[in-house]
Amino acid sequence: MIDHFGLQSDDLAAATAWYDAFFAPLGYGRVMDYGVAVGYGPSEHPYFWLSEATDPGGRQSHVAFTAGSREVVDEVHRVAVGLGREILHAPRVWPEYHPNYYGVFVRDPDGNNVEAVCHRPPAD
Repeated sequence: MIDHFGLQSDDLAAATAWYDAFFAPLGYGRVMDYGVAVGYGPSEHPYFWLSEATDPGGRQSHVAFTAGSREVVDEVHRVAVGLGREILHAPRVWPEYHPNYYGVFVRDPDGNNVEAVCHRPPAD
C-alpha cells in the first residue's frame, strides 16, 4: 500500500545528521541524496524521504501509494481531476528516480502531497 513517505525540515543538514544516527542501529541508511532531498531505506529503495522545507515554519507531508499499473496511475489522475483537486504533477515517467518510475502527484483536501506510483514498465 504505502510505497514511501516524506517529511520536510527547516535545517536539512542538521536533520539528516540526526536521521543518519537514528537509523544506523535500525539498519537503515542513505540510499539516495539529491542535495535538497535525501532518501533512506534498508537497501536501494528509499522508503523515507527528508527534504528542505518549501515553506519555512510550515510543513508539507508527502505519502506515495503503490499502483499496480500505469493505467491505475492514470485513473487516479482522472479521479483527482474529477474531484477538483490541485494536480501538482500530471502522470509521467520520472527518470531521475529510475527508468520505470511513473507517478502522479495531487493535493488532498488538507493540502498534503499525495502520490500514486507504479514502478513497472509500460504494459505491451
